[in-house]
Amino acid sequence: MSFGNIQTAEDFQLKSGSKVCVIGGGPAGSFFSFFFLQLAERLDIEVELDIIEAKDFRNFGPVGCNNCGGIISESLVQLLSAEGIKLPSGVIRKGIDSYVMHTDERNVKIETPLQEKRIASVFRGSGPKDAETTGYDSFDKFLLDLCAEKGANVIIDRVEDVNFENSLPKVKTKKNFEKEYDLVVAAVGLENRSLRVLSSANNLYKSPETTKTYITEFYLGTDLVTKHFGNSMHVFLMDIKNLEFGALIPKGSYVTLVLLGTEIDKKLVESFLASEQVVGCFPEGWDIAGSSKCQCYPRINIKTAKYMFGDRFVAIGDSATSKLYKNGIGAAYITAKAAATTAVFNGVSAGHFSKNFLPACKSLHFDNSVGKLVFLVTKAIKGSALLKRGVVKNVIKEQDKAGNKRHMSTVLWDTFTGSAPYKEIFMRTLKPAFLFHFILNILTSFKLNGK
Repeated sequence: MSFGNIQTAEDFQLKSGSKVCVIGGGPAGSFFSFFFLQLAERLDIEVELDIIEAKDFRNFGPVGCNNCGGIISESLVQLLSAEGIKLPSGVIRKGIDSYVMHTDERNVKIETPLQEKRIASVFRGSGPKDAETTGYDSFDKFLLDLCAEKGANVIIDRVEDVNFENSLPKVKTKKNFEKEYDLVVAAVGLENRSLRVLSSANNLYKSPETTKTYITEFYLGTDLVTKHFGNSMHVFLMDIKNLEFGALIPKGSYVTLVLLGTEIDKKLVESFLASEQVVGCFPEGWDIAGSSKCQCYPRINIKTAKYMFGDRFVAIGDSATSKLYKNGIGAAYITAKAAATTAVFNGVSAGHFSKNFLPACKSLHFDNSVGKLVFLVTKAIKGSALLKRGVVKNVIKEQDKAGNKRHMSTVLWDTFTGSAPYKEIFMRTLKPAFLFHFILNILTSFKLNGK
């Protein structure tokens, strides 16, 4: 019970009849909704959950897209399956079982070290602008539909304001929808307009630090994609200023280009696309720029938000924290499940989220700190022809070994795909076997080049 404006611990416990609003229907919002409804059902709590999403993921192009490279690790696919979220074949555009690493001097193909290290490519909306029906479904739409089957009420609208009245948050939308809730969950990504709404819900909230990246889709047709890319993702370890990572990812009749780094701009994109390594991936004489159907410069999270929760309010996914440069969908899963578990089993006060939700965010934040060190090492390798030769030579020698013996290949695979925590990747590089073979191949490359 409550006395005036004073709320007791009991007031922050959700019960039958409680109302929950999830702002944002991307993976973070959908994961939270799915787990929340699943857990509430187990406890026999009948709740009302609304998901308010501004985009319709059935649409092609920007109006239906969530501006993401669309890579999901096999380990996450299996984890979701165990949770009851089984991705249908119609959602996965291509299964990736190898990658081709390009350096300034040569390229090398790396098969997946272990079967559980494979990855899947998806479209977050229905596909690029001007695309005809592809026969595949949107990943985000699939998740939203799953939540609707669980009992969520999906509302296509844009939230304009969240304010507290009578100690409860009231949500107002562009289409004049108004409703009071017991809990508001923000899964709005990193769009400035949406982040400003969060500040009204919690005036202490400070959004994450971000950087600008680049994504585009090239249409080649299924036959050419299969011929020139197969089931391989192409990654680029090239010494281009501000570029941490570049990848070409096959997706049915399209290939997605993702450039990650520090404030990617048009000049960098043009330089990358004109490079011999990139041109060589496409059919001879192919008009790469002319086949681009969609392009955007989305911002990604590079540092955790502050004060991401309060009484009856919590931010999840990119609005809170993510994984540095990689596996944003996996990070959305982690924060969403932690928030849902806290809300159902513990409560929805700031204290509940601090004790039970914040540790998951801190764990991701710490791992990102290690990730920055990993990318510093990667940067040093990109800037040294000798180190790059050592890496390539090491990888080539490993391809005939058993998967668990491919030390360098596994480190590179997990760094490029986000299939493992950065801490785990970094610790593997300190193992004697890894260091011995890497140094040996560097020395061999040094001698062969007459230096």
